Amino acid sequence: MMMIFGLAMMLGAAGVGAAVHPSGQMVYGDWETPAHSVVRVEACGEAVCLRVVKLPPDAPGRVDVHNPDRALQDRALCGLVVGTGFRADGEGRLAGGRLYDPASGRTYAGTIAVEGDLLRLLGYVGVALFGRSETWRRVGAVAAPCRG
Repeated sequence: MMMIFGLAMMLGAAGVGAAVHPSGQMVYGDWETPAHSVVRVEACGEAVCLRVVKLPPDAPGRVDVHNPDRALQDRALCGLVVGTGFRADGEGRLAGGRLYDPASGRTYAGTIAVEGDLLRLLGYVGVALFGRSETWRRVGAVAAPCRG
């Protein structure tokens, strides 16, 4: 199945404030997924969220057609918040949030780790041991983010 964001999961973020992973790496910024979408990790109130800021030209869709809520199936993917509530957990990991994957219409829990210019993501339902991982690459700030 072709997915807009790669795996059947979306994830990411760090604690608010310094927005620094315990290794000293910044997590805020723009990150490219394996499917070439760009997701911005940013502060959202007391936590951190992820917002789609760019879709590749060959994306299979531009609206949230897989959302289980029919009232939301016409909303734009550009500008969509796909991750909320993430915070540092004190062990070099970031966790505690919820991820929405518009490619499947499902929501996941997850963890994240920053390793230089890589974001290592793990999304799961129930037990992290049975989750799926994905690696995103840091990119320069998207000059003209899309709007939802």
